[in-house]
Amino acid sequence: METPQNLSNHGRVDPPFHLFVLPVVMINVIVAIVTLIRHPGLGTAWFLVLSIAAVLAVFKIRLYALRVQDRLIRLEERVRLESVLKDPLRARIGELTDQQFIGLRFASNDELPGLVERALAEKLNSKDIKKAVTNWRPDYSRV
Repeated sequence: METPQNLSNHGRVDPPFHLFVLPVVMINVIVAIVTLIRHPGLGTAWFLVLSIAAVLAVFKIRLYALRVQDRLIRLEERVRLESVLKDPLRARIGELTDQQFIGLRFASNDELPGLVERALAEKLNSKDIKKAVTNWRPDYSRV
C-alpha cells in the first residue's frame, strides 16, 4: 500500500531515472571533457558532442513525457470541473491555466469550487493551490 500522499511528500523520485540514468549521462560528459583535454582530437571531440547530445536527449525525453502528462491532467480536470462546478463558475473553466489545473487535481470535490474561485481571483499558481488544499486527493500515477 502506498504512503498517504500530501503536500510534503507528493513529489516523486524515479530511482532508475534520477539515481542511474541522470548520473550516468552527466558523468559521461565529464569523462568526455577529461578525455578531450588529455587526448585532443577529432574522435574525442566527437565523443564530447555525443555525450552532450545524450544529456539533451535524456532531458527532452523526460520533459516530453511530463508535458503529455500535464495535458492529460488538464483534460481530466476539465471533465471533473464540468461535473462538479455550477454556473457561473463552470463557464470560467477556460480561464484556468495548465499550472492551476495541475494544482487543483489534488483538491477534493467538496473544496474544489472554492479553490477554483480563489485560483481565478488571486491568480494562484500550482504551488499556492496545493498549499490551500485541506482534503488531499492523491495522484499516485504521476511520472
